Formats: sequence, structure tokens, C-alpha cells
Amino acid sequence: MLLSGGSGTRLWPVSRRAHPKQLLPLVDERTMLRATLDRVQGLPGITQPLVVGSVAHADLVAADLREAGFALDRMVLEPIGRNTAPAAAVAALVLAEGGDDPLILLLPADHVIDDGDAFVAVARRGAELAAQGYLVTFGVVPTYPETGYGYIRKGDPLNGDAARVAEFVEKPDTTTAEAYLADGDHLWNSGMFVFRASRYLEELEMREPAIVAACRRAVAAADRSHGILLDATAFRSSPSISIDYAVMEHTDDAVVLPLDFGWSDVGSWSTVWEMGSGDDRGNVIVGDVHARDVTNSYLRSSHRLVAAVGIDDMLVIETADAVLVMPRDRAQDVKDIVEFLRSEGRREADEVPVSHRLWGLEELLARGDGYRAERLTVLPGAEVTLRPGEAAGASCIVLAGTACTDAGAREPGTTFPVDRDVTVRNEGPAPIDLLLVRVDAPPLAERSGSC
Repeated sequence: MLLSGGSGTRLWPVSRRAHPKQLLPLVDERTMLRATLDRVQGLPGITQPLVVGSVAHADLVAADLREAGFALDRMVLEPIGRNTAPAAAVAALVLAEGGDDPLILLLPADHVIDDGDAFVAVARRGAELAAQGYLVTFGVVPTYPETGYGYIRKGDPLNGDAARVAEFVEKPDTTTAEAYLADGDHLWNSGMFVFRASRYLEELEMREPAIVAACRRAVAAADRSHGILLDATAFRSSPSISIDYAVMEHTDDAVVLPLDFGWSDVGSWSTVWEMGSGDDRGNVIVGDVHARDVTNSYLRSSHRLVAAVGIDDMLVIETADAVLVMPRDRAQDVKDIVEFLRSEGRREADEVPVSHRLWGLEELLARGDGYRAERLTVLPGAEVTLRPGEAAGASCIVLAGTACTDAGAREPGTTFPVDRDVTVRNEGPAPIDLLLVRVDAPPLAERSGSC
């Protein structure tokens, strides 16, 4: 089971609520979700993974599932975020349908693990313990005094390298983190678990029965036409709480296994710099960047030329609508910027100028009082339905390719009105580009498309 939630605050401006980090290619050419899907396929005895994510990201999750060779019925969509305990409960209920009681390996979709063989070995060890009735979590052996992670304190040894969980500890200050590193009893809390479905539901129902009841209703009334869309009314009634708080801190059967190999949750731009392939001056450069007398910095351009001169230990991240510049040692402060932008009502805090859809791309080019202009890129074999919404007038210009509509083929340079729903199909071998202009359009006009 893969958790694909999260709002992407710490990797703004590339990661945003509308397109969070797990659905972005930050480490290699794959999205982090796709990399995780590939990783779990190497586990012996694994069934098709189940991805739990937001309905707002349905197109992005579906695209990764399809490219990895999995069916859309492996996608559970949350109408609202309710933290990890309800997400895991929903997964346990879905996976136990038909009378099964499987072992569930729960993995966040936004982690990077360097040693795949070591991961397989420790996952198998966790499965062995979970089969005995334990609820197993994985703790990363710390390599430096990190203040951005929670910690797990090891208790009495169980057998081998496993230990009972003595306590979960909140993110510490620097002095406390240094003490944790020195004592050898504390591990970073990875947020990864393995347990039997029935054991997790049993423990959760003992302590948070409202969660289990709400999730049962949400699964029973789910819309299964495209994935598993949980019933909104039922799921909204669930308390929002993490697995740690709901179960792991209270059960007598919590066990921790150490992970002593390369692991990261890619929680900041500084971490992305550390994981990148640096040049001989310690710089990681992505995109159209010119750097002169620059050292130990991360420079990323996704839209235009970025030029930097005479800087050291800096982060410079450029997108189509925002630029972030800050020292690397202040990387955790990005979340404060996002909170400020939200308080000011700035759309750049959460929206993205380019949205990925199952049918292609939707790029906001311009908007103002009474108008909105978008470029739509429709992939070969896909179709999109253009809707006028509440616009007083809307029209579409074919920029490239041939757009097939019920009224016939529209060649490049053709303009046609969108005064009713118009379905555009791409029957050619290359993408087609459209310019959609609305007058007196609402801020967010609904559009649906399917392949």
C-alpha cells in the first residue's frame, strides 16, 4: 500500500498542493510515486500495490499506475485528507474484501531508498514479524542530528535486530537531536509500517472506533467507476489522526526494525541538493542555468534562463510563476513562506501554472478581470471536453495538429466557438495544441477529459 497524500509545502515552488512532490520527478526522470511502484515490484510475493491519494490528484496517480502496468482499480481516492490512520484503515478494508487477511506493507510514495536489495531484506524481516501478530515500523539509523524528523526510541530487544518500541518522540531541537545521535537508542521515524490487516483494524477499533466506522461506510458506498472514490460524507466524518498517535504509541505489540542504508524522505531543497550529482564545485544544476563563481549550491530552472554569479551554499529554484532564493541552511523555512502566501490569498502558494491531466497538459497563460486564457496539449489517442461554464463567450484556436470534433476536423489556425460542450479528439500521431479563451469566466472552470 502506497500513501500518496501530502501538500508539498517544503519543496515549494515546484511542489504545491495541486501537484505535490510525490508526483514530481525530483531525483530522476520518474515521479517519486512511479519510483516507489517500481521498487515494490521487486518484493517477493507482493500483490499489485494499492495507492491511496487525493481525488484532486486522480489524473496524476492514474498516469503513474498506467505507465507502471497497473489497473486503475488499484487507486483509492480520498475526497478530503484525513491523515494516515484513516488512509491505512481504508486500505486494510479494501484489501480484505473477499475474506482475505493480507499482510500490508505501508510505504509513503515520496521516499528515496538507495539500496534496493537491503530494502527487500528488511521488508521480508518485517513481514515475518507481522505474520506473528506484531505491528512493525521501520526506524532509520541516524547519520547526523536531524531536527526535521520525529524519532523512535528502542526498547527491549525482541530477537535479532528487532526491538520493542519504547516511545515515539516529536521533532527535537538541535541539542536533543545531538544527544539522540550519541546514545544509539534513537532512530529516525520513517513512517513505513508492515502489519496484518485484521491486527491493524483490531487495534484501531479499540482506540479510535469512529475512524473504523467512518472508513467502513466510506468504502461500502464508494464509487468504483474510475478507481475507488470514497464516499465523501462518510469519510469526512472520520477523525484526522496519524497511525503513530492512533495505534503505535498505545499498542503493546509495536516493534521497530532498523534501516541502516541510504534513505531520505526528500523533505527539503537542501536534501535534493545532497542527493543530486554535483559538479566539481559542489553545484547541482537542473535546467537552463548559467553559473559563474558559484559553489555548493542548487540551481534549478524549469521555465527560463537563470544566471547566478558569486554565490555559495544557496538554493535558487525558478518556475513559471515564482522564484525562491535562500541559503541552504534555511531550507526548512520554505513552509513559512507558503503559509504567508496563503494568508495573503496568493494563488502561487497552492496552484500550478501547468496541470497534468490524463489527456495531456493544461497551462494557464493569462487571466484577469473577466478573462482567462489557457493552452491545452492533447496527447495522441486522447480526448478532452471543452465546456463554456459560466463564460459569456468562449472560443478555441487550434495552434498545432488537427483537432477532431463532431463538426469535423479543425486544422491549425482554425477558430471555433465553445458555446456548448465540445469534445476534441486527437486521432493523429503527435500532440495537438489548443488555445482556449474565456470571457467573464469563473476563476476555476470545470473541465473533464478521458482517454
